[in-house]
Amino acid sequence: MADNDKAKEGAQVGQNRDSDLNERRERLSRALEGQRGEEAARQPKQSQSSGYGQALKLGSEFIAGVLVGVALGWGIDSVAGTSPWGLIVFLMLGFAAGVMNVIRSSGSMKTSDRNSDTED
Repeated sequence: MADNDKAKEGAQVGQNRDSDLNERRERLSRALEGQRGEEAARQPKQSQSSGYGQALKLGSEFIAGVLVGVALGWGIDSVAGTSPWGLIVFLMLGFAAGVMNVIRSSGSMKTSDRNSDTED
């Protein structure tokens, strides 16, 4: 008979544990849903003006790379007297740097767009 009472007490303890776990899991689920809702509300929506801003950023990065290359080439030509070779070489290097900057920036935009698409 004592064994039967111990078995009943063990079953009640197990049920209490399960109900406690279920209650904690429900509280955690509600807290997570609330947190996800707050994050979604904080994230700005993409607009067309944002696209214009990205285009302006990419264009300015490309032009900046080319202008820096031209300035360095012109400076080296002035100092070394190798006109026009320094300008030509650094113009090409500036063009390559500008293209690399645009690729790097647009690649990061694509990954952020992909992340926002998967969250929706």
